[in-house]
Amino acid sequence: MKKVKFTEMRKGSKEDYLLLNKLEKKFVEGTADRILKTMQGLTSGLGGYQINRLEHSLQTATRALKENASDEMIVASLLHDIGDELAPNNHAEFASAVLRPYVTEKTAWIVEKHGIFQMYYYAHHLGGNKNEKEKYKGHKYYQATIDFCEKWDQKSFDPNYDTLPLKEFESYVRKIFSRTPYAQ
Repeated sequence: MKKVKFTEMRKGSKEDYLLLNKLEKKFVEGTADRILKTMQGLTSGLGGYQINRLEHSLQTATRALKENASDEMIVASLLHDIGDELAPNNHAEFASAVLRPYVTEKTAWIVEKHGIFQMYYYAHHLGGNKNEKEKYKGHKYYQATIDFCEKWDQKSFDPNYDTLPLKEFESYVRKIFSRTPYAQ
């Protein structure tokens, strides 16, 4: 494979950066494949739940699909916890950052804030503020985030739920990640 000539970015030529741009475009085309591979790895990690993170993600996406959500919300539902493995303390922000170039501002915001909104269900048991989400009351996506959490995310820990397999969502992932990135 051809490589750039520089060892410091400031010494790069136009030819070097044209090469890198070409290679980056090819690399970006494989994003959906890398995401699907990462999703397959969510079978291990945080324990204690009745199902693993992959099953939770699939259940959340299955619920979104069954309610005729938009393609990007189906993908957002699938990927909302993709950050759990690498960023357990800010997984929602991580997932939102992965999605943000390819989805609307609304979808990215819902994913970014879902962790705070999910605290409603458990924070008070751990000495925290279950109403932390109230600091966003009045935000244009506040209710949509409550709806995401209530209808899909918080109820997707059921080992008996008829969950669709990952292959059922591959085309949605490929469609969203083949979009031209939004300028956000």
